[in-house]
Amino acid sequence: MTTPTIELKPSANLVTDAERDRILAKPGFGRYFTDHMVTVKWTEGLGWHDAELVPYAPLSIDPANMTLHYAQTIFEGLKAYRQADGSVATFRPEENARRFQRSARRMAMPELPVETFLAAVDALVTQDSAWVPPTGEESLYLRPFMFATEVGVGVRPANEFLFMVIASPAGAYFSGGVKPVSVWLSEEYVRAAPGGTGEAKAGGNYASSLIAQAEATKHGCDQVVWLDAIERRWVEEMGTNNLFFVYGDRLMTPELSGSLLAGVTRDSVLRIAADLGYEVSEGRISVEEWRRGCQDGTITEVFACGTAAVITPVATIRSVGGGWTVGGGEPGEITMKLRKALLELQTGAAADAHGWMHRIV
Repeated sequence: MTTPTIELKPSANLVTDAERDRILAKPGFGRYFTDHMVTVKWTEGLGWHDAELVPYAPLSIDPANMTLHYAQTIFEGLKAYRQADGSVATFRPEENARRFQRSARRMAMPELPVETFLAAVDALVTQDSAWVPPTGEESLYLRPFMFATEVGVGVRPANEFLFMVIASPAGAYFSGGVKPVSVWLSEEYVRAAPGGTGEAKAGGNYASSLIAQAEATKHGCDQVVWLDAIERRWVEEMGTNNLFFVYGDRLMTPELSGSLLAGVTRDSVLRIAADLGYEVSEGRISVEEWRRGCQDGTITEVFACGTAAVITPVATIRSVGGGWTVGGGEPGEITMKLRKALLELQTGAAADAHGWMHRIV
């Protein structure tokens, strides 16, 4: 499959240096966007074509756009970090590209070549490199996504799609120091079921999760924890993050059951933990085992991991049947050690032994 060349059509009206500096001083998350975006079209019989880098701007969509009716839309999330030497690199973008292909396959959408995905991300980061924050945990968050652009309301896979990449500067997730989160066990709602779309990073999965997140907030919790769809017993994910359970020097994360998203950060933590000498495994843990392990001290730490927060300690669990605390309710030693190791790798402060950093500029 031929990879289309991205035509550069940069904006003549860039955000001023002063305004960009003001934004980068306190970017938040997903609030501001860079000067440009990348678009690539796909048409049945023609394939991928018309790849362009253009000024960031609104889209014009027909009311009968098939995505608005049948939700054929997927996305990814990854970050570009300023390195210790001043260069800019993304973290394991090839893995995001491959997962994007898997999501497309599940949602009956065309599979974007890995080379095109990388070229689009590289083009946007190169053009808008001034938007990459200068140091530390701050980053440029990249959002590749694809949706149907065919007009019509017939229930079938669309024959026209648009792939895009936009970027948003992101501040440190824990600006005042790492804080453990509280979680609510959702026993009424489920995120996904075997045979469903849980393994795909599809927009509809996130829409259906919002009511459970609202329930967690109602109970004073930061996040929701999902249980399996069949028995409502086995722990799966925390919000949009994968979970890890620490048993002394051993780490376990719920296995990919067909309803869990295969997190890039999850895979990275498994490998970094093994590098640091910890025993790692994938398996199953029930709510009862989680509660009992925290009560008898066999579970010493619990943390979640994902692109946005990297690694987040979990301290308090609440449910209809009561709650419990992990350890002393503070960030655990292994949790923080892994978080530090991963961030140092991403920002170039530590050696990249696995070749995960993709240098762009």
